[in-house]
Amino acid sequence: MLAGLGVVAFSLTFPSTAWGLESFGPWSLVSLRSVLAALVAGGFLLALRVPLPHRAHWAGLAVVAGGVVVGFPLLTTLALQTSTTSHAAVVVGLLPLTTASLSALRTGARPSRTFWAAAVAGAAVVLGFTLAQSGGGLSTGDGFLFAALLVCAAGYTEGGRLARILPGWQVIGWALVFCLPLSLAGSALGLAYEPVRLSAHGVIGLVWAAAGSTFLGLYVWYRGMAEIGAARASQLQLAQPLLTLVWSVTLLGEQLSPAAPLAAVAVLVCIAVTQRA
Repeated sequence: MLAGLGVVAFSLTFPSTAWGLESFGPWSLVSLRSVLAALVAGGFLLALRVPLPHRAHWAGLAVVAGGVVVGFPLLTTLALQTSTTSHAAVVVGLLPLTTASLSALRTGARPSRTFWAAAVAGAAVVLGFTLAQSGGGLSTGDGFLFAALLVCAAGYTEGGRLARILPGWQVIGWALVFCLPLSLAGSALGLAYEPVRLSAHGVIGLVWAAAGSTFLGLYVWYRGMAEIGAARASQLQLAQPLLTLVWSVTLLGEQLSPAAPLAAVAVLVCIAVTQRA
């Protein structure tokens, strides 16, 4: 349930980012998102007088910060300048397989052959959709999205490992706080060089991306991942494209190609197989 709540929160990330881009430039949006999330996390850490994590955990927290605080938000925001949220959502359907693969390498977990077959099948559907929608080739936006998959999977894997030692909210909390100096510098530079056109959509998108997707979503996600393992939790994200497609239509008014919902449903079916396996 916790990992599932994380997926629901993540499914709103692309629509909220698209809203945020109505008011802010990509660099400003990513930096401000991290600053706001770090302030929320820092407030909890100070209020509860949480001690600094042990030095042995700093390298892992740096991977989490680089993957889910900086890398994934920045790369997907850049991708959304040329890609629709529905297209980006289905491409990110490759994230479960990427996370499961890195998790197996990092932790030594050995899921069954049935698990891998279902995971690969879901990834194949996603890759086929991407190639079909781009006329057989990949766009610049797809390049950003595929890079985002790698850094995010690394951040998920390391965060899931650390969440077995530290509470999940502290894992993402400290990662956000450690990035605060960089986020503040990025905000100052972004706001200085990118125009700002404040709107209700833009502010709501920024607030949700910071508090909902980045802090709350990652908190429940890491806690759930610590309970059931990174490989199994990662496959729940096969539902994320389908949820994002719903949000992209209802919130953004996007028009879907016939292949988009079919691809999303196909990878969703794979969830049942991976969970049983």
